[in-house]
Amino acid sequence: MSLPDTTVPAREVAVKVDGVGMVYPTGTEALRDIAVEFPRGALVSLLGPSGCGKTTLLKIIAGLIEPTRGQVIINGTTVHGPSPASAFVFQDFALMPWATVLRNVAFGLELRGVRKREREAIARKYIAEVGLAGAENRYPHEMSGGMRQRAGLARALAVDADVLLMDEPFSAIDEQMRRKLQEDLLSLLRVEKKTVIFVTHSIEEAVYLSDRIVILSPNPGEVSQVVDTSLAHEGDPETIRRDPRYVALVDEIWSGLKRYLD
Repeated sequence: MSLPDTTVPAREVAVKVDGVGMVYPTGTEALRDIAVEFPRGALVSLLGPSGCGKTTLLKIIAGLIEPTRGQVIINGTTVHGPSPASAFVFQDFALMPWATVLRNVAFGLELRGVRKREREAIARKYIAEVGLAGAENRYPHEMSGGMRQRAGLARALAVDADVLLMDEPFSAIDEQMRRKLQEDLLSLLRVEKKTVIFVTHSIEEAVYLSDRIVILSPNPGEVSQVVDTSLAHEGDPETIRRDPRYVALVDEIWSGLKRYLD
């Protein structure tokens, strides 16, 4: 594995996390001196044991939490609160239970003042892109977990943010659907060309999806290692998972993480 040198050419940086630290009012230090750059158009996973601050860092990037020190810069602009440059996909779907799929997906556009006809047309486009065409008038309780997560992804895509922030989006879904959504996400990103920062606990998921993996150590969270996967994320998924480079990366990352579990 490479050392945590996360520098990329300035023109290719979508998100820069610059010396970010987070200490909660209780005195607990969650993150320490996080410095990492996220290349434009790449999918980068944040990986590490429970308590290493992955979700905290994601929320800081989203502008949902103000860091104790340091800053986050998206497309050259310092983040001070939620930004239209990024969109968040939550672990628990975060759909409004009283609203249809169409209303849920269009909601971010509604908040931005987009007229109803236009926002519904945009919402229908992304509902179709995530494979939910025909489900526009369903309510969340009428759908499976996989369908609800597709709706959450469509909502994030509809606002056309440059950066997608995904917090363990497939963790509440069974293994078969999880693999299908992983494949669908990669196919979708080949069209949408977004920068994705993806939190996961799964080494296999991180290696399969990611162009780069940032590994955080716990207590407090610090950048421990950065891994560039150098895998082709196209073609038959099972062929990719049997690729000796894929298998070696999974084993190598697991060997590095095991020391945090002793």
